[in-house]
Formats: sequence, structure tokens, C-alpha cells
Amino acid sequence: MGDRRKSRELALQALFALDLNKSDLNKSDPDKTGSPQQMDEFLEQHGEDLSESTRVFFLTLVDGVQENREKIDTLLDQWAKNWKISRMPAVDRNIMRIAVFEMLNLSDIPSSVSINEAVEIGKKFGTRDSGPFINGVLDRIRALHGL
Repeated sequence: MGDRRKSRELALQALFALDLNKSDLNKSDPDKTGSPQQMDEFLEQHGEDLSESTRVFFLTLVDGVQENREKIDTLLDQWAKNWKISRMPAVDRNIMRIAVFEMLNLSDIPSSVSINEAVEIGKKFGTRDSGPFINGVLDRIRALHGL
């Protein structure tokens, strides 16, 4: 598995955990909002023998999604026909957040690569319907926003 795929899969796991524990998140407690210390601890537990580039890309994805989450979720809500972000499966929702962040902010990664990676990760971690669902929503966002 390539470094970036490993980073994406780890970012999915971290964002999934943060997403599901959002009711426990307290903005006044930095250790419960995806702080650098919390991400270091996550990597210690889950990131055996990571290269520095994998670690850096992981942190870019997690921090980027967290910082741009409102904008990303607005796009997902707008283009996921008949689906509200809150009703999407948490795995699919977080995979798409990563891909949308990449498409909007990481110009060195072609949108087609971000979408393909999201679909493949969705097939691995989601349901049998995740791949087509993720592909449809992300392709709609890519096409309608010129990404």
C-alpha cells in the first residue's frame, strides 16, 4: 500500500472516531478536538512504522478536514441527492470529507485520483453500496464546481 493510501485510511479512522464522539467533544478542552497531542497518540496506537511523508499527509488531511468541515459538509449536503449529511453512514461521510478537502485544497492531486481513492477506501471500509454512492456524490461535486 502506498504512503498516501495509508495516510487516507488512517485519516478516515481518526475522523470517524472524532465524528462519532462529537457529543463528547468540548471545544474548551483541546484534548477532545483532534489536537496535535491526540493525533500523536492516535498514530502511536495505529501507525506502526509510518514514514514521515505518511505522517505529514495524515496530519494535513485530518487538520484540513477539521478546519474546512463546515464548507465541505455544505457541499456534501448540497450534492448528495436525498441524503442529509447527518443521515449518511459515518464511514462514507468521512471518506467524502477527505476527498472533498483534497479536491478543494490540494492542487497537486488530480480530482480523479481523490475520487478513485475514496471509492476504493469506501469498498474496503464501507458497505457494498459505499463505492457507487461515494463516486456519485464526489463526481457531482467535481463536475458542478469545476474541480
